[in-house]
Amino acid sequence: MSLFIVLAVLLVAGVLLMLLWPLLSSGRATTAITGGNTAGNTAIYREQLAEIDAELEAGIISHEQWAGARSEIERRVLDDGADAGTAPRSRSPRAAIVVAIAVPVLSAALYAWLGNTGAFSPYAGADAASPHAVSDEQINAMVGKLAQRLEKNPDDTEGWMLLGRSKAAIGRYDEAAKAYGKAASQRPRDADLLADFADVLAMANGRKLDGEPAVLIARALALDPDNVKALSISGTIAFDRKDLAGAVKYWKRALGLVPPESQFAASVRGSIAEAESRMPGSAAARSPAKASARPDATGTGPSVSGRVTLAASAKGKAQPEDTVFVFARAPEGQRMPLAVMRRQVKDLPFDFSLDDSMAMAPTMKISDYPKVVVVARISKSGLATPSKGDLEAVSSPIAPGGPGIKLEIAIPPN
Repeated sequence: MSLFIVLAVLLVAGVLLMLLWPLLSSGRATTAITGGNTAGNTAIYREQLAEIDAELEAGIISHEQWAGARSEIERRVLDDGADAGTAPRSRSPRAAIVVAIAVPVLSAALYAWLGNTGAFSPYAGADAASPHAVSDEQINAMVGKLAQRLEKNPDDTEGWMLLGRSKAAIGRYDEAAKAYGKAASQRPRDADLLADFADVLAMANGRKLDGEPAVLIARALALDPDNVKALSISGTIAFDRKDLAGAVKYWKRALGLVPPESQFAASVRGSIAEAESRMPGSAAARSPAKASARPDATGTGPSVSGRVTLAASAKGKAQPEDTVFVFARAPEGQRMPLAVMRRQVKDLPFDFSLDDSMAMAPTMKISDYPKVVVVARISKSGLATPSKGDLEAVSSPIAPGGPGIKLEIAIPPN
């Protein structure tokens, strides 16, 4: 916002320079006469000056309005080449003072009235309930205008990509896929675009990645083997095909390309842990009961455990293949998960147990906190970061090692 202020000040200063120069300078300004009735124009300007003088004396206009109008008439006299190609330019300090004060004050007042003063706040737009939050109606209107513009300019690839992202953000995945398809046809070698197209196309097809989405992801990886999104989705495709080793390979490669303490990295680590736990020969595969037991008896530190269920009222809002994240986090401050596990809606209800062996970072473990909060979230996007349409249940702060808790995922109250 500091850059905005600097630019605004420079613009106001430029306007003041143009307005004050004729008021503070003296002499005669020579202008070229290109034709027309110069004498007649001069008479008209004199009449206009007399009119605004009379309006000022009658109280119809303020002194500021008079000064502004007089400055405008004087400028037109200069431009028009009055008085045989020269125009007198007399000093007018009083008018200059009025203009110097009025322009900045009026500019600030107009911005306060018409502008978005909330943009000066670092939290502007962060809360959907804030006075400056954009409503769904405004979003739909903006998306509609973008779509109309693209009808007139169908070769705007960036515009089609923006329309695709916007349609996906409001849940119109079919329309988003069409927009991404337009963009991909114009830019077929853009790996990021192909990965986004595949993701949206899968959402439009009921979260099914087989078929065209998988083909698009393969093309994206062929163009950019280090494309994080394409690697992540490739891992999911392999996982759905029961290729657990392949899934782990893709996810570990993606994990090495992102900040280790990001929420995306936490999500990927949870996916890797789940895939490894299902591999033949793993401890979880050999003894599911032992894997779900409280780990404080196995030397992995205190744990939080319990059972996750889905409320009957929420069953119609979740698909069997939707991802369920269960994670523990600190009650205050750092929001990064301390431990996380990943399941699917079709696995509900299920028991969970989170402990230090599932830590997202070596310096952040469940055992480091006297109390933690446990969250069970159905993620529509498949990522641990919350998004529109997610359903979740959140526990109150609990002490690790205590009795099991019950988390029921339900539709949030209005």
